[in-house]
Amino acid sequence: MPDPHGIWTRMGEYLRGLAATLPARPRAILVVSGHWEERAFAFTGTAGHPGLIFDYYGFPPETYRLTWPAPGAPWLADRGTELLRTAGLPTAIDADRGFDHGVFVPLKVAFPDAEVPVVQMSLHASLDPSLHLAAGKALAPLREEGVLVLGSGMSFHNLRAMGDPRVTEPSQEFDRWLGEAAAAPQEERAARLAAWSEAPFARLCHPRGEHLLPLMVAAGASQEPGMRDYNEVVLGGAVSAFRFA
Repeated sequence: MPDPHGIWTRMGEYLRGLAATLPARPRAILVVSGHWEERAFAFTGTAGHPGLIFDYYGFPPETYRLTWPAPGAPWLADRGTELLRTAGLPTAIDADRGFDHGVFVPLKVAFPDAEVPVVQMSLHASLDPSLHLAAGKALAPLREEGVLVLGSGMSFHNLRAMGDPRVTEPSQEFDRWLGEAAAAPQEERAARLAAWSEAPFARLCHPRGEHLLPLMVAAGASQEPGMRDYNEVVLGGAVSAFRFA
């Protein structure tokens, strides 16, 4: 889309540079999106090129003709379900679902060649942060198997408040808290993130929380402290990205 005011310029630059900062090209990418909820942690299991789900409205016609033909990875869906079941967590495979815009929009920018196999994992419909941290911990072996575990959401997600300058200061306070929580040692980090709704202005920044939970999975998959590697104010709200080595 045209962006004459440069609202998304820095975010686009961050995403375009992401692949070059990784230690190696991923064997595959597991994406947890804030746009898919199920009663179990479900994985896309399509063997070919999963279709795209244009789960947004009110945008220009060309945004409904986008393409991003990344291959699926049934082996990764099978491995993910194996790891979650071993940990006693509910899981499933959806052989028909395509990629929603929480997957194809950022990855079309970050991996435009669409050559790395991708599997999407749903959130659990309970939106229980501890459950998502546990899922990340169970999936941690994937990191040693060449899989990039990627949480796709937004650290500020209150659509009704976007564009309101009054949310900038409180969202920055929540963002500071989030950065401190992400950088804490593993056990402390898990405890703080599990209680995210008690953080300053948490429910102003996340009335529901589904866009924050992908971060829980990524954090749970690492024993190392997280670091903020992108931050700015977008449409009045402070947004950040975090990396877990």
